[in-house]
Amino acid sequence: MARTRIKICGLTREADVDAAVDAGADAVGFVLWSGSARHVESTRAAALAARLPPFVTPVLLFVNATASELAAGLSEVPHAMVQFHGDETPTQCEAAGRPYLRAARMADGFDLLDFAASWRAESALMRALLLDAHSPGYGGAGKVFDWSRIPPSVPCPVVLSGGLSPANVTDGVLAVRPFAVDVSSGVEQAKGIKDAGLMRRFCEAVREADARLAEQAGSAAAPMP
Repeated sequence: MARTRIKICGLTREADVDAAVDAGADAVGFVLWSGSARHVESTRAAALAARLPPFVTPVLLFVNATASELAAGLSEVPHAMVQFHGDETPTQCEAAGRPYLRAARMADGFDLLDFAASWRAESALMRALLLDAHSPGYGGAGKVFDWSRIPPSVPCPVVLSGGLSPANVTDGVLAVRPFAVDVSSGVEQAKGIKDAGLMRRFCEAVREADARLAEQAGSAAAPMP
């Protein structure tokens, strides 16, 4: 059983970056969209990303950014993965020339299988779809969507997002079995201000889910007496 990867997004402070790493995050996200309360400038994202140890990935989140805005962010954090969270087309995402996550907003009537198939066909650099709740504007607004709407046969890795917290992420991993989970508001004291204890408990809850899945897999594989 592969373990579930953990991304903590919307970091703005050095102490929070350090705490996220200590808690066990595999990736940390920096929001380069000025419309977010968690927005940081690209130079600030670079300073925060410089604190990351090897094998913890910085992710730069953009929403409908211009080519120059993308280039500026990626020049500051040259080893970052990109997260596209707006209305970007596959051509625009591919033009960045970096591996990326593509957000999919799970609105009523949204056909995830069609969306995934079209992006997989046109995108060489997309690494996963990040599934978020639908809300006005961009971002999930800390809301959980109905996980049962995720079909079991999505043809690419899935990152589960939208209203996750230490209280519900174990259930989310067990229900969806995603490649990764993504959290922001669920581990905060205030917008952009993370809580070290909540980040630690969130990561522990993900590992609890992984342990349960491994136990289930072991039980299923055990020979009958």
